[in-house]
Amino acid sequence: MATTQPPQQEPAPKHANQEHATVAFERLAEPFSREIKLHCYRMLGSLHEAEDAVQETYLRAWRAFSSFEAGSSDERGSFRAWLYRIATNICLDQLRGSKRRARPMEMGPSRPPVESSLAPQLPENSWVSPIADARVVPEDLDPAEQAAVRESIRLAFVAALQHLPARQRAVLILCEVLRWQAAEVAELLDTSVPAVNSALQRARATMATIDGSTAARAIDADQRELLARYVDAFERYDIDELTRLLRDDAVQSMPPFAMWIRGAGDIGQFMLGPGSPCRGSRLVETSACGSPAFAQYKPDPAGGYSPWALHVMEISGGLISGIHSFLDTERLFPTFGLPAHLSA
Repeated sequence: MATTQPPQQEPAPKHANQEHATVAFERLAEPFSREIKLHCYRMLGSLHEAEDAVQETYLRAWRAFSSFEAGSSDERGSFRAWLYRIATNICLDQLRGSKRRARPMEMGPSRPPVESSLAPQLPENSWVSPIADARVVPEDLDPAEQAAVRESIRLAFVAALQHLPARQRAVLILCEVLRWQAAEVAELLDTSVPAVNSALQRARATMATIDGSTAARAIDADQRELLARYVDAFERYDIDELTRLLRDDAVQSMPPFAMWIRGAGDIGQFMLGPGSPCRGSRLVETSACGSPAFAQYKPDPAGGYSPWALHVMEISGGLISGIHSFLDTERLFPTFGLPAHLSA
């Protein structure tokens, strides 16, 4: 988890007063930890890689803090831009030569709902992974600002970003999500304003062909009722009722499996076939990627319930349009603050 405290093992900045340097660094750095993590997550498509990038950002910032000069009366604003410059460059370095993260729906056709469709499993760096809203969405934002943040971390949006070349990705995020001026982005990337505008135009064109999913928005009363019915049907394992809550073209994915399923009928068949060990599970409400989510706990032969999956839900037209289940509970559940076991 990122920290704004200077690492004790690192050489102290060449500052006239070490204690003053520490206080000054923490004062300037602390307010930006969430948004820098968000920026790195959008760039990298992975919570774990984003947290590593944030750690490296603050480490480099601490090492170079003695050389930081605001250059204007807006010291806080200058420090924020400086952090973004460091974080963006770290992300660009990490993306150099790396494989594009994606979602199963981008990697092949849908599979039939049979046991053999589960193979193969792909490594963690293949997937866009979810992020906990509680870790990155400030509670003190007004509803419109919160909605904008949630929109920018949707699974579909972050996956679409991964299609962009790294510098185009940075330009789009800085200009479209963070609303920086082209001149500011050009300065951060050491390039020209025309180059930024050109990259932005190309990035917008690419995104228009990829990210066509429903925008994130606050959960209203009808959606809460829909989700409550989903939880009830899932926990009773009433698959007929559950499939009635799905759109006809709903999709289900289950990273790290490459498989994905399209259609309410096929999803129901899968849950009664390969997915039948989920019978008797319990769901715990949470939120991920600006969307409603549930932690699934399967019955444990030793008693109680053990973690099985994190379901990120998508809703469209008054019905569930997507169930994206991530099975890496060993790493995901702690980051969501979820218990490691449920009692009976």
